[in-house]
Amino acid sequence: MKQGFAPQKTLVALSIASLFAGAAQAQETGDTASASATPGNAATVVVTGTRVANRTALDTASPVDIISAETLKTTGSTELNQALSVALPSLNFPRPSLTDGTDTIRPATLRGMAPDQSLVLVNSKRRHASSLVNLNGSIGRGSAAVDLNTIPSAMVKTIEVLRDGAAAQYGSDAISGVVNVRLRTDRSGGEGTVVYGLHKTEYDLLNDVAPAGATWTAPNSRKRTDGQTTTVSAWKGLPWGESGYVTLAAEYKNQEHTERAGYDMRQLYPKIGTAYDPRELTINRFDAWYGEPEVKQSTLFVNAGNNLSGDVKIYGWASYQNRDARSAGYFRTPQDVRNIPSIYPNGFLPIIAPTVDDYSAAGGVTWTLGAWDMDASIVYGKNKMDYEIQNTLNRSIGASSKTVFDAGGFGYDQTVLNLTGVRKVDMPSLASPLNVAVGIEARREGYQLNAGEPDSYRYGGEVLANGTPAAPGAQVFPGFRPANETDAHRNAVGAFVDLEANVTDQLLLSAAVRGEHYSDFGSNLSGKLSARFDFSKTFALRGALQNGFRAPSLQQQNFTSTSTNFINGVPFEITTFKPTDPVAVALGAQPLKAEKSKNVSIGAVMRFDPLTVTVDAYRIDVTDRIVLSENLTSAAVRNYIVSRGFTGVGGGRFFINGVDTKTEGVDIVANYPLNLGSSGRFDFTLAGNFNRTKVEKVPTTAQLAALNPAPVLFDRLNVLTMEKGQPKNKITASVNWKLAQWGLTARATRYGEVLSPGTTQAFDFELGAKTLVDLEGRVALTPKINLALGVDNLFDQYSETLPPSLNTTSNTPFANYTPFGTGGRYIYARANYSF
Repeated sequence: MKQGFAPQKTLVALSIASLFAGAAQAQETGDTASASATPGNAATVVVTGTRVANRTALDTASPVDIISAETLKTTGSTELNQALSVALPSLNFPRPSLTDGTDTIRPATLRGMAPDQSLVLVNSKRRHASSLVNLNGSIGRGSAAVDLNTIPSAMVKTIEVLRDGAAAQYGSDAISGVVNVRLRTDRSGGEGTVVYGLHKTEYDLLNDVAPAGATWTAPNSRKRTDGQTTTVSAWKGLPWGESGYVTLAAEYKNQEHTERAGYDMRQLYPKIGTAYDPRELTINRFDAWYGEPEVKQSTLFVNAGNNLSGDVKIYGWASYQNRDARSAGYFRTPQDVRNIPSIYPNGFLPIIAPTVDDYSAAGGVTWTLGAWDMDASIVYGKNKMDYEIQNTLNRSIGASSKTVFDAGGFGYDQTVLNLTGVRKVDMPSLASPLNVAVGIEARREGYQLNAGEPDSYRYGGEVLANGTPAAPGAQVFPGFRPANETDAHRNAVGAFVDLEANVTDQLLLSAAVRGEHYSDFGSNLSGKLSARFDFSKTFALRGALQNGFRAPSLQQQNFTSTSTNFINGVPFEITTFKPTDPVAVALGAQPLKAEKSKNVSIGAVMRFDPLTVTVDAYRIDVTDRIVLSENLTSAAVRNYIVSRGFTGVGGGRFFINGVDTKTEGVDIVANYPLNLGSSGRFDFTLAGNFNRTKVEKVPTTAQLAALNPAPVLFDRLNVLTMEKGQPKNKITASVNWKLAQWGLTARATRYGEVLSPGTTQAFDFELGAKTLVDLEGRVALTPKINLALGVDNLFDQYSETLPPSLNTTSNTPFANYTPFGTGGRYIYARANYSF
């Protein structure tokens, strides 16, 4: 993308705003009607980004999208992350494969930032993160983010997405924005839903040539019907006394895996003399699982609240989810040195099978204390992930090796206590009362890592025919060792003040400041200034200036794993080190500190009955981003480690501060509802995000810089992933139509260009822009029974197929940077019964 992109886009955006402003003056005397479309409903009161009661989505000083439960339904997926990525151009949800645990817990990104730079709330309370650290080469490498898919869509009333930094208001992580899931509060009624879908698709193949003299040939394309998914969910509202509610939700999901592998043209068996083994012509050469994992998932959720007496109200919620997943690694051929033919004569596809258990519980009370509206709460959450490795072996043990291993796992827990007070103070000099919000928060976090069984990681003593020691540990995912075990905790306390008022009838100002202290890295102070000026009822400008932060996660500070590699017959331990480990310190690592950000945004809000348009330009500068270093295993590194007194250490990697980035972009959203009477009601939405990130600094250490050759801590592949690994732009156009019992949703989403980067420029691969079309039709058979048929990715779009030079095993025909995944066309049916 050209330099100067963001200033040009900002100028264009504000020029558009100025053109609309002239029209706005001409329409000033007219009544303004609220728009209803995706994202959001302009007349809906929001609670995210403001603590002023009864402020609507188009009256805020920062952009807030509101995604309704009905909008979430109009996609074939019941995953919240996937549904949000369809509804919001600024949110991306790539679906990588062959990335170990990331296949099971996939992170989403907002405004092109890292997954852990967006804060997730449930009912305005901080949600706990997943225990998984994304370690492999995909978007979000090095992050530990919240798994939104632990919340069943049946429990969601609305989702509010604040597209602006908010660390001064909510604390750590809110660099790029805030996602606030608001739960149902029904005391009556209910709904049961069954969704069934499958992928029916065809994709192209770019095949390598067969070995000399081989007679097997490859097809040019492959047809698949797979990924059959059944989701059964229900919610029910129950009364609790005269005014209280208890809303229950349950969901069960059963998803089969998808296969998007290429045709394996390699010689798979040893030759018999000079001839190829006859089995070469009968073995299934589509031998990989590249695609969606198998998932069996059960979720329960309850949300409750009641008036106790007078102005005292209690509230709370609890959830539990169990997720059993199965995804694959790379196929090991029959003659692979990591295989034992007596166990797997036809080779083997190792399976990574995590079990994820996720819990949460919250309780709170609100009351009035003089002029103050008080709120006190405690929220607990925990996420555990345990690995079983199936259909594999420990090559170093030999023919007696087990084929299923307990590889250990990890867990993360979080307890948050909040006390806030909000009041209005009459200020005669102001056009409105001054809204004052103050609060304190205390948080305790824990991270645990548990070892697997000894056979999952140990070296069993086997030596290969060439004299080289066999690879130790369970193939594809060696277990965690006792030396890796961790049980770490930290505490954080913070306090904030938030002020907001209309200085004049036209000028809204708000200011927030927040101070926090963490027991592991120190203190932080964040501030935010926001303003909005309404030139008329139909045109307003808004903007914000703020600094923010993201605390290093316990996962980043404490994750560690070790595997044994033999180099010239000598065993070396290759480790992901804690930043405080003596070996990492010798290489220049330091205790992690907070990422720091500066956010600037300016936007326009235009309302011309019934059209609404918002344009928001932003810039986010982040310093000292935390990243996972490259694998430091060169001879120079090993020799240096030995010189520092460490033996048997072959190198490794560690988390480190030091990447500075600049992200610039523009969000544009236009909604137009049109009621044509006997022809029905139409809701049109056109929305787009244009985004650019530039890496301006990468980390270095004096110790590594002095080596010859000096290893690179953060190489071009990871730099380009940050800069070009997500779409340059994403544009969505949709229309919802309703007439009597009939309904229709049509949506087109254009994903801009993406780069799948390589270790050198020769291995870079450009992914061109693609447009996906989704279509859903609905009918209400009775007032209580509704049916829907739909197709996501109607025209079966895929990103470009990787050439054989980038897919040498044929296991991965598509890049993991594909922003819309590799599922292809998805056909589904949905039945709803209201009661």
